[in-house]
Amino acid sequence: MRLLYRITDRDVRGGEPDLLPHVSRSASRGVLLDADANVAMMHIAKSAIYKLPGGGIEKKETPEQAFLREVREETGYDAAIVRRLGYIEEHKKKNGFLQVSYCFVATAKEAHEARLTEHEKKLGLSLKWMSMPQAVRAVEASLTATGDYSTVFMLMRDKRILEEAAKRMRMPVTE
Repeated sequence: MRLLYRITDRDVRGGEPDLLPHVSRSASRGVLLDADANVAMMHIAKSAIYKLPGGGIEKKETPEQAFLREVREETGYDAAIVRRLGYIEEHKKKNGFLQVSYCFVATAKEAHEARLTEHEKKLGLSLKWMSMPQAVRAVEASLTATGDYSTVFMLMRDKRILEEAAKRMRMPVTE
């Protein structure tokens, strides 16, 4: 997979774009589309933000397996990957934390009940379907509404993933 983007403190707080040398966490995430090309967005009620489904890669999992598992757990949908987008690095110098996220586009298949963790339930995580332009606007609004350092990285990452998916799938990002 190719590098899509590096997010550094320069993007978030200004200053130098220091790159951290060691990966702290590997994750998989991306865009899940339904039959009408709507995007699965995860709403976090506690902080009133929207994010893409995804999470950490477990031992002995490939990035693809982790993405499909995370989609199933968070959205309740089985999915099929239709496109590998690449990966994004988040160099959080303030936290000394480098996360690498492998990014995909998938289509939703059979629906089941989501299997949220207790932490996700406490955050009020829920699935909302929206058009690609609505999803991009929801992430942009979430970015404007938060001042939390790590959340800004997450939202910048998810905005880039949405834009890259829209470009590759020839979908509009504005209405």
